[in-house]
Amino acid sequence: MAAVYDPQLLATLLAVEQTGSFTQAADRLRIRQPTVSQHIRRLEEQVGRTLVHRTTHTVALTADGEAMLGFARTILAAHEQAAAYFTGSRPRGRLRIGMSDDLALTRLPQILWEFRRDNPMVDFYLTVEQSRVLHEWMESDKLDVLVGKRPPGDGRGQLVKRDRLVWVGTPATKLDLTRPVPLVVYAAPSVSRDEMRKALHRAQLPYRSACVCRGVNGLIAGVAAGIGVSALAASLVPPQLTVLGPAHRLPELGTIDLVLLANPRAEQRPAVKALIATILASGSRSLSSSSA
Repeated sequence: MAAVYDPQLLATLLAVEQTGSFTQAADRLRIRQPTVSQHIRRLEEQVGRTLVHRTTHTVALTADGEAMLGFARTILAAHEQAAAYFTGSRPRGRLRIGMSDDLALTRLPQILWEFRRDNPMVDFYLTVEQSRVLHEWMESDKLDVLVGKRPPGDGRGQLVKRDRLVWVGTPATKLDLTRPVPLVVYAAPSVSRDEMRKALHRAQLPYRSACVCRGVNGLIAGVAAGIGVSALAASLVPPQLTVLGPAHRLPELGTIDLVLLANPRAEQRPAVKALIATILASGSRSLSSSSA
């Protein structure tokens, strides 16, 4: 007899992979951490394989866990579609979606296409901007859903992926750290701009804003032209740029959170709930560069 996998257990595995933590997964799912452990153990018992390798400091999927994750995404997406079909109440109306411009260059548009295919009565009003601007728009009730980055220490939103922030340049990038580090930065407010400056301050390295731009295309052009270096989430580095390594002697930048945030005035709308379910069920790889 074929195995039947409980969607709740699969959703827990997905949350563990996306957050990299049993504690964070519990927070997202609004359950206790021991329950997360229990769900993973039950799923491992069902498949007869170890799916998650955990130590005191790290959580990572095994090869079998990665394989199960692919099946989990398909099963959960089908589960959502079946529930929507048989309730007879397909979402409709217009969604005001804000998306950070670097995410707009990744596979996330494919997720929106899939959502539109399954929810043909929902239309989009899509705004592509810097994350801090989008947060301001959300607070002003100009957006229903925000998909972007959040500042460190900000607990708002559902964590989709916690990523390393990395320095980027080109294969020809060379830095003289006795002189101010030339930066290509977004216009304020900007999460990555703030994190670069903080890291350089901690390392007592001087810097200058060699190029200020409004969007990610300008940032990519500035760095690719050799004007300066910048910072991006590791999974969002485009093929035109190169991650700078230890040889460049730049300080560590830490991590950055990619999140989903729903407007409290709209979060109970069926269309909003359906979009959030689609993105979360698609997994953190939906927010990774297509070249990754």
